[in-house]
Amino acid sequence: MIGRLNHVAIAVPDLAAASALYANALGAEVSEPTGIPEHGVTVVFVGLPNTKIELLSPLGEKSPITAFLERNPSGGIHHVCYEVDDLKAACDRLVTNGARVLGEPKIGAHGLPVVFLHPKDFNGTLIELEQRAA
Repeated sequence: MIGRLNHVAIAVPDLAAASALYANALGAEVSEPTGIPEHGVTVVFVGLPNTKIELLSPLGEKSPITAFLERNPSGGIHHVCYEVDDLKAACDRLVTNGARVLGEPKIGAHGLPVVFLHPKDFNGTLIELEQRAA
């Protein structure tokens, strides 16, 4: 069902500093920041040959990243994102197998529908599923 790893998301308290660290210390290509109000985050993507790293920071007072950073002040891995061919079919299969899908699909940072899966159902890891681009 799941396809390739789309990205690993790392929550950071200072997006500009984290972006500079990846660009300068690691020599990575880092995208410009993009605000995603529907998800309460600002993101940049670090391009790698086989996947991406998503650096994310809170956007707005109700950002879900705020609570994560309160528990982890220096940041840390927030979630992993896998691509799926059919997001609805994947969600149906997950629910049938007892997994909790968190909310309805929303448009994610790549302009494609995404959903999140409860971390308690996946060994403590928050999982994002993204509809594979056509």
